[in-house]
Amino acid sequence: MARPRRILDREVVFFGGKGGVGKTTLAATMALEAAREGHRTLLVSTDPAHSTSDVLETRLGGEAREVRPRLWALEIDPAEEADRYIDDVKARIADSTPPRLMAEVERQIDIARVTPGAEESALFDRFTRIAEEAGQAYDRLIFDTAPLGHTLRLLALPELMGAWISGLISRRREVNVPGRMWRNVAGAAAGSEDAGEDPVLGALTERQARFQRARALITDPHRSGFVFVVTPEHLPVAETERSVKMLDKYGIPVAAIFLNQVVPEDADGTLLGARRDRQARHIRRVREAFAAHPVHEVPLLDGRLRGLQGLERLGRMLPASERGV
Repeated sequence: MARPRRILDREVVFFGGKGGVGKTTLAATMALEAAREGHRTLLVSTDPAHSTSDVLETRLGGEAREVRPRLWALEIDPAEEADRYIDDVKARIADSTPPRLMAEVERQIDIARVTPGAEESALFDRFTRIAEEAGQAYDRLIFDTAPLGHTLRLLALPELMGAWISGLISRRREVNVPGRMWRNVAGAAAGSEDAGEDPVLGALTERQARFQRARALITDPHRSGFVFVVTPEHLPVAETERSVKMLDKYGIPVAAIFLNQVVPEDADGTLLGARRDRQARHIRRVREAFAAHPVHEVPLLDGRLRGLQGLERLGRMLPASERGV
């Protein structure tokens, strides 16, 4: 009988969940486990709270830093990424826009910067670049994502923007037809074909290709998967149910569910006993709602886990089926 597919059998894994459920801790723990297994691993945080630095007790930035043999980590600031993306767009079009129009074009781009979805678009652009560039340097990519709503909009972008970018490319090509006709009629006097190359069309085409490759990656259950971290409480469970349905809609595979902060059966005290009883019905709900996916329980621990030693301690508590032992 074939062994069930593990989380770390995939090249790219996204960790997500409602704020405060422990997704950053579990993402870092699984990244550390991947490195322990011998995989060159990059842990990427897109959470603006920068919790990954706190968990690892290491200052991280926008460039990968080695925090353990075979384990690198970086943090992406969504706002800074959006600003960088807008600056790049302005630079791309500067050479192809008449000076008299440039001020208005930049004004329109600045308006786009503050519209809903701008940061998600910039983050996804960075994700596509990380995924392609990391293929040569890393065996595993683990993303500690922003809060669920933000993340789901991010992962839906290839589907939502594919037709939009195709439309932009079609309209841009229509605009360029008169220029090509003039070169055909005037020949050498009109200048070379290279001189008439359209940097905007080139940028759109290149972005379309990267989005298509990214969509192929994140919808391939053998190469990637989404891991939900949920505590056995009403709101986290309800939000996870809605989120799984949305991922199903866009064909993004769910790799596993982590039920975190579960009160152990042998926990002492009246308060812990009452909390354990309340958790029981939510645990049953999770196991029924997500029967098609692996569901792993992680016990409630004493104190907050921080630093590599704390993560190693948690790693030893992970199910043997996910640890490759």
